[in-house]
Amino acid sequence: MDELIEITDVTKTYDMGVEVQVKALDNVSISIRTGEYVAIMGPSGSGKSTLMNLIGCLDTPSSGSYKLKGCEIGSMGDDELAHIRNREIGFIFQTFNLLPRTDALQNVELPLIYSGVPRRERHERAKVALESVGLGDRMHHRPNEMSGGQRQRVAIARALVNRPSILLADEPTGNLDSKTGDEIMEVVDKLHASGNTIILVTHEEDLALRAARVVRLRDGHIVSDVRNAEAAREA
Repeated sequence: MDELIEITDVTKTYDMGVEVQVKALDNVSISIRTGEYVAIMGPSGSGKSTLMNLIGCLDTPSSGSYKLKGCEIGSMGDDELAHIRNREIGFIFQTFNLLPRTDALQNVELPLIYSGVPRRERHERAKVALESVGLGDRMHHRPNEMSGGQRQRVAIARALVNRPSILLADEPTGNLDSKTGDEIMEVVDKLHASGNTIILVTHEEDLALRAARVVRLRDGHIVSDVRNAEAAREA
């Protein structure tokens, strides 16, 4: 497997007022290979959301290096970052973030519109993505006509449609009951089995242990980075 993500000595500092700074990440280094399934864990304030935002190119480091597919992200401008996010990263959020007045197919097509994909091609790719998450029969339903689990499947299809390098899932079962959450995680597991790189941000031990690797943060530092069997013992 090739190195997909290389984060080296990254610090992220936020200005919180006059002469007040908070280090959300402090000299963090981590690498993730293509095809890995990694869970990132930590209590509130540990830095896991900041790390997710950096990996997802929603923010840039204060110092240090973040390379995605060999490209230095920290030196990119807003337009370049937006392009990377659209092409390379599929986001799955706990709040689904679907457009309420458009059907499932149109919601999934949205990233392809931003990418300038022709109408017929984006229509076909959106159909394939919805079928891959078991929603081939719900393409023309709006979000308010679907269950929470179905809405999250639409969000997963939208994350997949641009064939990204990374699927970045932030608490993907946070708004779902346990049964529906298990069904969504089975979809995520299958996506990994088919070759997708998955980065899961969660505070739930049972979800994290589905990943092959668990990275734990505390106070802006990585305190452990272990493979699945070891992670289960550590938990």
